[in-house]
Amino acid sequence: MKGNFIIIAFFVTLAVAYLSLIKITKVSVKIGHIDKVYHFISYFTITICWLLSFYKKPNLKYIIVFCCILFGIIIELLQQATTSYRTADYKDVIANTIGIFLGLIVFNYFFKKIDIK
Repeated sequence: MKGNFIIIAFFVTLAVAYLSLIKITKVSVKIGHIDKVYHFISYFTITICWLLSFYKKPNLKYIIVFCCILFGIIIELLQQATTSYRTADYKDVIANTIGIFLGLIVFNYFFKKIDIK
């Protein structure tokens, strides 16, 4: 399974980028700021996937976190610059970053308890 983590991480990242840049029809959801929850979950997942991909190289952990944050910022800027139906939102970057840091915390907690084979 360990060889597949990087492939999974790559495709999860690609899926988030794709879904962040395509035009999605509005779905009538009555929960306020639900898109921030989507951002949180997406970036939590990306972070966990990339951390699992390089779990044997703990010195890369913070580089991965930095790259995930940078990826989220770049996607927001691309939404503003390349689409007419999406806009950049600093609140999305905050939701992304919270998801990334929680992903790091969860990874650190569980990595201490299990050895991934």
